[in-house]
Amino acid sequence: MAEAKSDKSWIGPFLRPLRKVFTEMLMMSVFINLIALVVPVFTLQVYDRVIFSSGISTLWGLVIGVAIVIMFDYIIRHSRSRVMQRVALRLDVEIGRKLFDKITSLPLQFLESRPSGYWQSLFRDVDMIRNTLSGPPAILLADLPFTIIFFALIFVIAKPLVPVLGVIWVLYMVIAWRSSAIMTTASREERGSTQSRDSLVGEMINGRTTIKALGLERAMRPMWIDAHAENIEHSSSRGSKTDVFSNVGGILSMVTTVGLTTVGAISIINQELTMGALIATNMLSGRLLGPLNQLVSTWRVYSSFGQAVERLGEVFSMESDRMEEEIKIDRPTGEVVIEDVVFSYTDDGPNVVDGVKIGIRPGGLHAIVGRNGCGKTTLIKMMQGLYRPKSGRVLLDGADIAQFSRNQLVNWIGYVPQETVLFAGSVRDNIVFGNPDATDDQIIHAAEAAGVHRFIIDLPDGYGTEIGEAGQRLSGGQRQRISIARALVGNPAVLLLDEPSGSLDRQAEEELRTTLKDLAKDHTVILVTHSPVLLQGCDNLIALDKGKIALAGPAKDILPRLFGSSKQQAPSSPEQPKPGAAAPAGPASAAPASPAASLAPAAPAAPTIAPKEKQGGGA
Repeated sequence: MAEAKSDKSWIGPFLRPLRKVFTEMLMMSVFINLIALVVPVFTLQVYDRVIFSSGISTLWGLVIGVAIVIMFDYIIRHSRSRVMQRVALRLDVEIGRKLFDKITSLPLQFLESRPSGYWQSLFRDVDMIRNTLSGPPAILLADLPFTIIFFALIFVIAKPLVPVLGVIWVLYMVIAWRSSAIMTTASREERGSTQSRDSLVGEMINGRTTIKALGLERAMRPMWIDAHAENIEHSSSRGSKTDVFSNVGGILSMVTTVGLTTVGAISIINQELTMGALIATNMLSGRLLGPLNQLVSTWRVYSSFGQAVERLGEVFSMESDRMEEEIKIDRPTGEVVIEDVVFSYTDDGPNVVDGVKIGIRPGGLHAIVGRNGCGKTTLIKMMQGLYRPKSGRVLLDGADIAQFSRNQLVNWIGYVPQETVLFAGSVRDNIVFGNPDATDDQIIHAAEAAGVHRFIIDLPDGYGTEIGEAGQRLSGGQRQRISIARALVGNPAVLLLDEPSGSLDRQAEEELRTTLKDLAKDHTVILVTHSPVLLQGCDNLIALDKGKIALAGPAKDILPRLFGSSKQQAPSSPEQPKPGAAAPAGPASAAPASPAASLAPAAPAAPTIAPKEKQGGGA
């Protein structure tokens, strides 16, 4: 799948509604920076006028005035903090919601192309954006323009000291500019190593039972040490570079004090400057150069902010699945047609599914079989719209599923993946996750259809029983049945199952076979399986080999050929099937034509299979 180009413009719609809030914050910063001039001016007046004239009454007047200003300064600073908290809350809610919706709407193929650590780090990017736009970095940017005011005041009261501050100001800007490029690269390298380490940790946690049971910690330990060491190395490198620029900024602060004092002393001796002006200038220099010093040490935050906006922009610019339906359509009958479908995981990679052409009439139990890696799982994921074919189409009741929304496909096509995934919560929660508005009757009906209702009501808390993390308090068979019930809640017309008996014993397999045959009476059930027990209950089989259809037809004809029975020989030539029966099986090369619109099979059309008449009826 092609990578999306980064687009930073996505953040504009989030910031535009906050213009008024940022304007309030800027106005408060104006008053705060103007109030900051009060203390240096107070010091100047005390040294130059009060002390030499012994004006005690003037001193108390100045003290009272400054005390009032300081109280006003506290009120404004506190109000600015409250404003920034509102900004943080709004950004966190809106960007976090947009990111969640975007990730859940991305095609499965793209989600699988990135490690889990990458997706987790995107939510940390949201935190970075929130903290930058609503914390000290945002306030620093608001304070920077007011350094000009402090510089102008110094020019008025201590003109001989202006060249010293001008040189220091230029040095600070050069250091800040240089730190920008270096810290951007260092932060990107540290983030990459952190993602690698977090991905390994996630795999270890998910596979903790296997690691513990097989003693794999001896093999995992070196991998962890290498990943952790690499992360520490990049983190230390980034930290050392940050320290270098911070230390240089601290040295420049000391050089500023020494330079101002030296030049100021000479100017006082030459009667070009007063003592009060020198002391006030030293105080103002802190307000002038303080933001620049902070800029040097905070540039890493701005660099990380830019990278976070860029990464989120890449995700937001990705093409999503269709999430909103254009028109309401009734529940389909369950007719599935695959027309010349071709699929590969990469643009230049081999075709995993290569020119598959098949038609399945409504109802019945159908199995897809074949060697590992022949494209079975990929094929049923395309039937559900999880993968998009490079060419060809998947039709549901004669309509291309590409035109349907994700919600429509989820409601019409139930899916039970190969790895049963349940979530912490109750049994009821896990059944209704895909359909939160399901009624109790629908939940019970789905559980009964999946053959798990009697087990659930036998639990102490029934449907309210907590199943633990990933359903660890249940057996493999129980988890499998609950996942089937979850797929059936919306009464889908088609039910897809990928190796549903992988964790079941023989008795459970036979029970599952009975359940699937019952479901096949009013659902089109398609399963991928290697289980002879389940295959014996199927109406029709589709055998894949290297992404192509090798055999397709009634199970009673295909099974002996798959298992090498000498009594069953492949027909030498296709025969015209009877109405409602399965098309004759044969190699994919013997069926080059597309299925007919009515799905009535006719040689040499593509294999079209139908359930037994007593279980669903043909087209």
